[in-house]
Amino acid sequence: MKILLVEDNDSIILGLEYLLNEEGYQFMAARTYEEAVTLYGQEYFDLVLLDISLPDGNGFELCRRIKKEQELPVIFLTAKEEEKDVVQGFDVGADDYIQKPFRNRELISRVKNVLRRCGKDQEVLHCRFVKLDTRTGIAYSHGKEVSLTKLEYKILSNMLNNQGKLFTRDEILAGIWDAAGNFVNDNTLSVTMKRIREKIGDTDGEIIKTVRGMGYRIEKE
Repeated sequence: MKILLVEDNDSIILGLEYLLNEEGYQFMAARTYEEAVTLYGQEYFDLVLLDISLPDGNGFELCRRIKKEQELPVIFLTAKEEEKDVVQGFDVGADDYIQKPFRNRELISRVKNVLRRCGKDQEVLHCRFVKLDTRTGIAYSHGKEVSLTKLEYKILSNMLNNQGKLFTRDEILAGIWDAAGNFVNDNTLSVTMKRIREKIGDTDGEIIKTVRGMGYRIEKE
């Protein structure tokens, strides 16, 4: 999932980048109306977080343009709290309206809710010939079902949900402790990663890349 933030406040940009990345979302920021138009014309986004007051334009007009050209979900994120602004935001097609200052967990909850309503929630994760259906817990490789253990499923789903991120061995071990329900040591992790690759047909490391001396990464498609 990739989110575009249209905002000219550097502190808010940095804070949201950290917050959204922690939640597994890809993130890009535009500081002006024109930069936003350029970005969503070149990149694919699943949702736009949009301020109303921009240095070179109006967020209401940008929302109307986005909805006309791509029909992307848009959430206004703004300090404007008057009723007329909220009403105008929804009138131009906004899917939600959040006032600054906002609470981090509430913002994430609203982002997920809008994505779910728009059918963009991450129910199916995929990379090249590998697909994982989180609704059924079934993995596929080249269209054929693959049988994974609970531990293997947890590792693969976490990596597919964060493509491009480098996972150190310690991060993976920390992330699977509770899911597996037992102790997983470093040697067990090496064996588990090897088995995942064998099961999904990735023996040459096309999907799961080994970063020598550091950990593993699934490259973004």
